[in-house]
Amino acid sequence: MARRYFGTDGIRGLANKPPMTSELALKVGMAAGHVFQSGQHRHRVVIGKDTRLSGYMLEAALLSGFTSVGMDVFLLGPMPTPAVAMLTRSLRADLGVMISASHNRFDDNGIKLFDPDGFKLSDDTERRIEDLIDGDTSELLAEPDQIGRATRVESAQERYIEFAKRTLPRNLRLDGMRIVIDCANGAAYKVAPEALWELGAEVIKIGVDPNGRNINHKCGSTAPEALIEKVREVRADVGIALDGDADRVVIVDEKGSVVDGDQLMAVIAESWHRRGRLAAGGVVATVMSNLGLERYLTTLGLGLARTPVGDRHVVEHMRRHGYNVGGEQSGHIVLSDFITTGDGLVSALQILAVVVTTGRPVSEVCKRFEPLPQILKNVRYANGRPLENFAVQKAIDAGKERLAGSGRLVIRPSGTEPVIRVMAEGDDEVLVANVVGDIVEAVRAAAAAH
Repeated sequence: MARRYFGTDGIRGLANKPPMTSELALKVGMAAGHVFQSGQHRHRVVIGKDTRLSGYMLEAALLSGFTSVGMDVFLLGPMPTPAVAMLTRSLRADLGVMISASHNRFDDNGIKLFDPDGFKLSDDTERRIEDLIDGDTSELLAEPDQIGRATRVESAQERYIEFAKRTLPRNLRLDGMRIVIDCANGAAYKVAPEALWELGAEVIKIGVDPNGRNINHKCGSTAPEALIEKVREVRADVGIALDGDADRVVIVDEKGSVVDGDQLMAVIAESWHRRGRLAAGGVVATVMSNLGLERYLTTLGLGLARTPVGDRHVVEHMRRHGYNVGGEQSGHIVLSDFITTGDGLVSALQILAVVVTTGRPVSEVCKRFEPLPQILKNVRYANGRPLENFAVQKAIDAGKERLAGSGRLVIRPSGTEPVIRVMAEGDDEVLVANVVGDIVEAVRAAAAAH
C-alpha cells in the first residue's frame, strides 16, 4: 500500500504548503511521540534542524506535538543530520527528528525521523504513524500532569565535535594543512570549521553565513564552483563541501578538481582494508556507482554489493550483511563503525587521515581509478508507463546486448517525479552515447503516444 506522507527520505515538500505545514508537523509530533512510548519512564525526543527559514515554524509545531503527548523534548538547534542520529543514541532518547530538505532549495523542507538506535524508521513504523496522523489525534493527548517539558541542549555542538574528532586514528592531527570548508550555509556552519580548527588545520570558511534563504544557494556539495575558486585562490591543500544537512561531502583537490563519492569510498575501503578494519570483504554502493569503482575493488580482492538508489537501501544492506563502508556517488557515505547515517565531516576526516599518514597530496590519494564514461539522461513523461512499451523494452534489450561484457545499463523511474532515468556506462564512450540515445528516443516516442 502506498504511503501517504512519507517518501524515500522522510516527509518532504514546499514549506507552508501541504504536506509540509505546521498542522501536519504538529500531528507528526503527536503520532510519532505516541508510537515511540513504551514503559513507564519519561520519554524523550531529540530535535535538530538546518538553517532554513521554515525550520522555526516546523520546530515549534513538532515541539508542541511531542510535549502534548507527554514526551520531553531536547532541542539541538542547527545541527547536521548525523549529529541528530548520534545524539539520539547518546542521550538515550526514544526518537530523533531532523528538520531538513538536505540539498534542496531553502523553500523546501522536510522531517526525518530516527529510531532509538539512530536508524531511519522502517516502512511499517512509518505506516503506523501515518494511520495515527489521519485518525483522531485528540485521543493521543496526555493528562495535564503528564505534558512534556522542553530543554535546549547547550552542549550539543561540543558533543558532536568531540565525536567527529574521535573517529580519527589516535594522535593523528591536521597541523600544517590549509583547508577550505564550504558548509552550504547549512547545518554544519559552526561545527565543521571548529572541528577542523581544533585538529590543528588552518581553516578558510565559506558558506557559513546562513540567513534562512541562502542554504545550498550557489554553494555546498551540489555547487562546488565557489569552493574550487577559493581552493585555487588561497592555494589550499584540500577543499571540503558539505550539503545543507551535512550528510554528504564532495572533496576538491589542491588542483581544483572535484572528487566524487565513488573515489572517496575507494580511498576509505583500501585504507580500512590495509588496516584490517574493513568488514564483509567489500563496499555497498548503489546501481549508479561507476563500474570503475567495482573493477578497482576487484584488484584489491574486494567486492561491491549494489542496491537501488537511496542511502536507506545502502544502510539496510550494510546492516543485513555486516558491511561497515557504503554510500553513493553523490558523496553520501555511511561508515557504520561510527554513525548510522551519512556524515560528510566524518567521511572527510577519513580521507584527510590517509593524506596525512601517506604524506601524499589529495590529487594522488583520491585518484584511485579512472572512471568509465557514464551518461545519464532523464526523460519526462505525462502519463502511462513508458517502460512497459514493447519498443522501449526492445531498445533496452538491444542496449544490454551491445554493452555485454564492456559496460552496464540502468533504467529506472524516478521515485519523486514523472521521469525515466536512463544511465549507461562502458569502455567505449561512443557506444555508450548511442545506447543511451536509442533508449531515450524510444521512451520519448512511447511517452508521446499516450
